Amino acid sequence: MAKIIVVTSGKGGVGKTTTSASIAAGLALQGHATVVIDFDVGLRNLDLIMGCERRVVYDMVNVIQGDARLHQALIQDKRCDKLHILPTSQTRDKDALDKQGVGQILDELQQSFDYIICDSPAGIERGALMALYYADEAVIVTNPEVSSVRDSDRILGILHAKSRRAEQGLAPVKEHLLISRYNPARVAEGEMLSIEDIQELLGIPLLGMIPESESVLKASNAGTPVVFDRESRAGQAYADTVRRLLGHDCPLRFLEVEKKSLLKRVFGG
Repeated sequence: MAKIIVVTSGKGGVGKTTTSASIAAGLALQGHATVVIDFDVGLRNLDLIMGCERRVVYDMVNVIQGDARLHQALIQDKRCDKLHILPTSQTRDKDALDKQGVGQILDELQQSFDYIICDSPAGIERGALMALYYADEAVIVTNPEVSSVRDSDRILGILHAKSRRAEQGLAPVKEHLLISRYNPARVAEGEMLSIEDIQELLGIPLLGMIPESESVLKASNAGTPVVFDRESRAGQAYADTVRRLLGHDCPLRFLEVEKKSLLKRVFGG
């Protein structure tokens, strides 16, 4: 039975879709059959991050409304045969998603995949609630700033009250904290919250820390999850995050201020 993991946050722009893509790709690279689903109806971006926007013919809403079969909407990644993408509609209303339709899709996917990654839209609207409702685990993505952490705390409250596990009195959704765009130099200057500050405020286990890096933007523009970039700090940090998600002991890296080389100090950069 596949494990359903929602990637969520209260605030927009924290890196949920980047994280969803890289966790899904990282799991697939480890040999696990993985599908990542875009729940942001009307504002889909997952297909762009995954580099498959030109291959979208049918989407999740088409499947829910009976216009297509699930296998017609699934897109296999060209870089890794264990990875599939289920896009969502760019033109429909968010009310097109309903618990029964989403549940049927997840039930069918669980027959073929080891992991189902649900890329949630920001906030607490319908798409976000649908993304988290069936979750077994949740990756809470937050930036090291007060407003982002506060909004993440609100999402934790919704997971505790409105998930299927909460409604049915089952074991609670397993929660993980992922801190994105972390800059040790700005933390040292007091411009960002530290990892310890964020953990104290949210009270959930730390899964990973992704350093602030230009490689994330470059990878997104290229339509490639940054976890494929094994030379970048962000790509390595996402790979570490996936290993921890799989239960491996993997120490945090990139916590210290990066020292500039002599050439960088002389010529800048």
